[in-house]
Amino acid sequence: MCSVVREKKLANMRSSTADIAVRLVPYRQLNLEQAIEFIADDEFVEVTPKSLRLRKKILQFNKRKRSSMETVEERS
Repeated sequence: MCSVVREKKLANMRSSTADIAVRLVPYRQLNLEQAIEFIADDEFVEVTPKSLRLRKKILQFNKRKRSSMETVEERS
């Protein structure tokens, strides 16, 4: 049953922050020299016949965080 006199409840509205689009940085093609200049101390450049990849030396996040903390302690 629907009453025409009653006002519709507006509690089920989308929030304005949910509609904000995420902007992604476009992919950059790097040659070997640019990739070597671009990497940080904790990264590798993987060279395959078809591509170049940038990746972390330690792939697991928790181990990577632990090793970075150890290097900070060694420097102190």
